[in-house]
Amino acid sequence: MRFGNINALYLVWLLLGLAVFYIIVFKKQKEIMMRFADKELIPDLTKSLDTAKKKIKVIIIFIASVLIVFSFMRPQWGFKWQKLERKGLDIIIAVDTSKSMLAEDVLPNRLERAKLAINDFVRHLHGDRIGLIAFAGTAFIQCPLTADYGGFLISLNSLSVNTIPRPGTSISSAIQQALKGYRGGFNKYKVLILITDGEDHEGGPIEAAKEAGKEGVKIFCIGIGTPQGDLIPVTDAQGNKTYLKDKDGNVVKTKLDETTLQKIALITGGSYVRSGATEFGLNLIYKNKISKMQKRKIKSKMAKQYEERFQLPLFIAFLLLLGEFFISEHRDRK
Repeated sequence: MRFGNINALYLVWLLLGLAVFYIIVFKKQKEIMMRFADKELIPDLTKSLDTAKKKIKVIIIFIASVLIVFSFMRPQWGFKWQKLERKGLDIIIAVDTSKSMLAEDVLPNRLERAKLAINDFVRHLHGDRIGLIAFAGTAFIQCPLTADYGGFLISLNSLSVNTIPRPGTSISSAIQQALKGYRGGFNKYKVLILITDGEDHEGGPIEAAKEAGKEGVKIFCIGIGTPQGDLIPVTDAQGNKTYLKDKDGNVVKTKLDETTLQKIALITGGSYVRSGATEFGLNLIYKNKISKMQKRKIKSKMAKQYEERFQLPLFIAFLLLLGEFFISEHRDRK
């Protein structure tokens, strides 16, 4: 026998509490009787009550409670072999880690908001492999495709604007790195999620998208930021907050370039979503697009499917409580 919910064992504390409750109740009842009547008169005052039956009712309630806790632990015995198949997609998320992602037009800032959304997105995945790319002036695979979601999240949480030392934003490098990450796989089942403000400083994103389309990669773009743009806060050597400036000393303002991202998504058969204050867009893309894509069978195996038996103790507990209801505490009249 095994248990499907061994954590329910903590409910044993409730059983102990119930036992203590009845002990206190019986003790209090006896004290009250002793307070208001002489010891010699108590048998006459309580002769209509059957103490044995009262104890039996308490024992029945306690046993029923034990059985209910036992059923919550989901006892299982007996099994049958069942074939389990794991299906999924190869999903790579490319995150812009350039300085522009420090802009606070999305709170707390673009990069931290993206990391929070990806963290939430991973909870929807079942069987899919996932990888992570960080990109700025160039791109680097932070986490290769894996089914280890915990390891992926460790790589995600380490992302910062210092991850890629080369400044700028190269969307084409992110796409090319993704193609390397898919290498050796099927010519479909490939998803690239591109999270960026869309400002490209290196050129070639459209050509890279066309190459990805030929490889069967669908690119879903999430534009983060606003078309109006925002300043980029940075901290100087003294720890004071200031704003990023170009080589001429002018304050840099970063704006969302939706046109490029829309073209990339269109070329590859993906879609574009602008991240908003209430909906980042990742869950929307997963629900409406990714979850409906055809998934490849990754592997299958035979596994034991144990039979749930919680119904039996629960049914016995019900019968006991039903029987307890019909037991009278009064003595039978002769």
